[in-house]
Amino acid sequence: MGTPSVLWNVAKKCFTVGVISLTVSDLFASIVPVRGASMSPTFNPKTNSLLDSLSDDRVLVEKLCLRKYKFSHGDVIVFCSPDNHKEKHIKRIVGLPGDWVGTIYDVVHIPEGHCWVEGDNSASSLDSRSFGPVPLGLVKGRVTHILWPPHRVNSIERKTSRNRVSPS
Repeated sequence: MGTPSVLWNVAKKCFTVGVISLTVSDLFASIVPVRGASMSPTFNPKTNSLLDSLSDDRVLVEKLCLRKYKFSHGDVIVFCSPDNHKEKHIKRIVGLPGDWVGTIYDVVHIPEGHCWVEGDNSASSLDSRSFGPVPLGLVKGRVTHILWPPHRVNSIERKTSRNRVSPS
């Protein structure tokens, strides 16, 4: 008769750990894999072989910034694609609401509630140059650290390109 109560206790503990983990992941932070070369060399600096794809960077995404949408130029964010909300992208913020961003062909005004994002590897990036300003409501968090692979563990630095952005 002792076995069912032991199993029940283990099941309750597993359920409790699962609920706590889900809550932390939803409210505070999560770990996300980075796929592709659009943010190279910041993420996945070597993406030319099958082995490299097996060691994609894993990053820490903090979500406290979402409470008041506190972002800065140069932050790296995770957001849902404006074209397909099931796809997630990781890009760097170039422009914030009210900014004017210079592109190759035009100067774009960033409306309230939006940001302009671009990949560090512009030759291989699907970003605001393709789909325009991103609504801040699609942002899922800010990338703060690389956690995997172990030899790349590091914090993410803000990189800005002031010569392309002017405040309104």
